[in-house]
Amino acid sequence: TVDASPYARMEPAQAKSRKKYWGYDNTKFPLNARVWYPEGEGPFPLVLVVHGNHSMEEYSDPGYEWLGELLASRGFILASIDENFLNGGIRGENDARGWVLLKHLEVFRALNDSAGKPLHRKIDMSRIALMGHSRGGEAVAIAGAFNRLPYYPDDANQKFDFNFNIQALVAIAPVDGQYLPTERPTPLSDYSYLVIHGSHDGDVSTFMGMSQYNRIRYTRPGPAFKSAIFMYRANHGQWNTVWNNMDNGRTSGRHLQLAALVSGEEQRQFGRVVISGFLETTLRGREEYRAMFRDHRAAGDWLPPTMYMNRYGDANTRYLATFEEDVDLTSGTVAGVRIAADSLSVWKENDVPVRSRGGSFRSNMVTLGWNNTPIGKDTTIPRAPARLHISLSDSLRAALRPDSSSAVLLTIGM
Repeated sequence: TVDASPYARMEPAQAKSRKKYWGYDNTKFPLNARVWYPEGEGPFPLVLVVHGNHSMEEYSDPGYEWLGELLASRGFILASIDENFLNGGIRGENDARGWVLLKHLEVFRALNDSAGKPLHRKIDMSRIALMGHSRGGEAVAIAGAFNRLPYYPDDANQKFDFNFNIQALVAIAPVDGQYLPTERPTPLSDYSYLVIHGSHDGDVSTFMGMSQYNRIRYTRPGPAFKSAIFMYRANHGQWNTVWNNMDNGRTSGRHLQLAALVSGEEQRQFGRVVISGFLETTLRGREEYRAMFRDHRAAGDWLPPTMYMNRYGDANTRYLATFEEDVDLTSGTVAGVRIAADSLSVWKENDVPVRSRGGSFRSNMVTLGWNNTPIGKDTTIPRAPARLHISLSDSLRAALRPDSSSAVLLTIGM
């Protein structure tokens, strides 16, 4: 057990009721997991997956057996972490969810070093990935940040000494911003990161994982990359076979149009393809899988028939215009980029709108509008066509050194 009280803070009455149900409170959280592992000597890469919020009386950790069996068959160890004691009516606990993940890595390190244990020398502690669903999806990003810090950001009395060789993070329909270290969004750099989300998510109705995706930076050359994939007609719960299609709990008054969803098996088939491909790329260096994260169509018939959208970035990606840096419509993100326009009816920079009320991706975009209808009711002569020009200086072009393998990406929404 571990004392999680600095991270999972509870009012006395809440702590008392929890202890009555579980037999312990936040000072004695158990470290407990279901583990699938391959036959053979190994060592095998280690992947942890953690559920999100749900009824604490209905255990969520068995719901990733479909991943455990697949990954064990491919030579990975998967541990589905039990954090059911953090479910229910607790709020502001996602830092605890991330910290508990790292405490489990300490257990696996000890098991790997302990003669006579089933996992003795079977774990490759140099190849680790963390994966989470819903609140667990934010927890893996928090764990990634905590892993490299010497202290808990909100209380330096809590010392950290983790420094595990975590190489990859997977977020499945995550929330974002429920925990803000020092009141700022969780920063991350130099991790490979995959985030997936469904268009018919009845719980996290906005693709909140894009906020974390946008914050990830690459500060050094290397194979790390990030990818975001949006699946049409996927919901929140079908990633977990315990939750299934009940996106807001079994007693919710919210009505969901279940007939519009892809089947649970189709949704999990998509998960099998992209998650296993991501882990093969990041933990085993199998570069042939990377193509599907640049463009989902590279996976072909492996993916169920529906619509997908994806984004990609890596250490070689250079951003010319993100619309984040200032309020000058004519400037780019790097020196040497200039933007000009003519014949537009709307030209402004603004926050990306989201579905949820009061929500934000914490990311800017440029909004363009134009009107090509004829001038006056008695003529068919159209207006001048609208144009937007992005130009690069000679010095910037020389610094970027584009060649036949380079690509220019324009991200558009309508």
